[in-house]
Amino acid sequence: MSGLLAAVLAEKSLGEAVGAIGTARLELEGPAASRPLVVAALAAAVGGGRPVLAITATGREADELGAVLADLLGPDVVEVFPSWETLPHERLSPRPDTVGRRLRALRRLAHPEDDPARPSVRVVVATVRSLIQPMAPGLGELAPLSLAVGAEHDFERLVERLVELAYVRVDMVEKRGEFAVRGGILDVFAPTAEHPVRVEFWGDEVSEIRSFSVADQRSLPGEVRAFTAPPCRELLLTEPVRARAAALAGEHRADAHLVEMLDKLANGIPCEGMEALIPVLCDGELRLLTDVMPNGTIVLLADPEKVRTRAHDLVRTGQEFLEAAWLTAAEGGSPGTTPIDLGASAYRALGDIATHAVESGRSWWTLSQLTTEVDDVQRLEISSVESYRGDVDRAFADLRGHTAAGGVAVLVVPGAGTAQRAVERLAEAEVPAWLAQDGLCTVPRPGVVTVVRGSLEDGFVIGEPALVVLTETDLTGGRGGTSTSSLRDVSRLPSRRRNAVDP
Repeated sequence: MSGLLAAVLAEKSLGEAVGAIGTARLELEGPAASRPLVVAALAAAVGGGRPVLAITATGREADELGAVLADLLGPDVVEVFPSWETLPHERLSPRPDTVGRRLRALRRLAHPEDDPARPSVRVVVATVRSLIQPMAPGLGELAPLSLAVGAEHDFERLVERLVELAYVRVDMVEKRGEFAVRGGILDVFAPTAEHPVRVEFWGDEVSEIRSFSVADQRSLPGEVRAFTAPPCRELLLTEPVRARAAALAGEHRADAHLVEMLDKLANGIPCEGMEALIPVLCDGELRLLTDVMPNGTIVLLADPEKVRTRAHDLVRTGQEFLEAAWLTAAEGGSPGTTPIDLGASAYRALGDIATHAVESGRSWWTLSQLTTEVDDVQRLEISSVESYRGDVDRAFADLRGHTAAGGVAVLVVPGAGTAQRAVERLAEAEVPAWLAQDGLCTVPRPGVVTVVRGSLEDGFVIGEPALVVLTETDLTGGRGGTSTSSLRDVSRLPSRRRNAVDP
């Protein structure tokens, strides 16, 4: 939807915000619909090499914002940086797909030259949980494994490399982070991939790469020319890490559970929850997400009130868990037993991170939905649209009047079938409309409703004369079209399980 972004950028409403680039601290006010518009406008203004870091309160909000930004700016320039599903000191490991997405984003930030044909990252969307959690140093330097048809690799060394990157060797690949070897065939399921790949070798040369289905292990249509496999853990068992684990095991013999973990790690055996020991096994000071962003990066907190509350709750919960899980672990040991110090990986206070970010050359901005009377707050001239709550006829009547007066209108819906149905319904209501089948690549024209597929959930009104953007959510009154008056004949499946934990 680059054409929609171009239309928004042509309005003066976002001009002052874009003109404030370089300001260390700035408070903005605007509706929920303004989030992707502000982030996209800033990213378009600063260009490559200095991405915008957008912070949300929850993982669901991060995924939704990332999807809309991918529509506006293009999927190659947006990275969603997910948070662990576990607390820093919990004896549980984050999922391989979560780790893979995090490491892919960090690698692209640190080494954009890895793929010269791909544009540099312009937006990173992360949760506040990712923002306040320190990370192991040097994660952006962990090179992924890359294979391409026609390239030559020592097969045995390739297997060793996968083990070094924390892939688990199995008889048959079923989950992300696994690999299997059968003769001269290597099956690998990268943590960031939709499907595993089957790599066939002719001697040391890669002769063919094909995706295959986990369910029946059969190849999928289409040949894969190359693929990349990032590490599956943020703590790799290098020789220095194994040596530190062995030394720590000797120092904490009174803690049986800790010694069991350390002995496994010292022998090169990964174990569940090993990431909790990152502060004592990694060499160097742990780093924050803001530290790996380039100087001049704008950190933008969406709904700062929610973000601050979430950060405060996480800091408190993390500290309570640290004390319960590790600091009391030495109570059953001999007198004078000292608990292992894992405090370096504890969640940091949001205020301290803001101060550190500004002092180190980044900008710290907020975008709040709350209306205040504070003078130094910059208010965006963007309005939310009316929620029609299933009254589609009334919505179409409003669109008819707006377009008849020469206004510009866009209707964003999630699927191709829904888009086609929307055009038909608009025609039945005598509202001029056309379907942008290949995406909205040009500025929408006046006097007609442009229907386009996209991930936008919240509509808005901007500019004078007004550009009106409606979404299916605005028409139905429910996220994801839960109303019985939806434009669709059938409802889509939910994208996430209802009871899933949102980190």
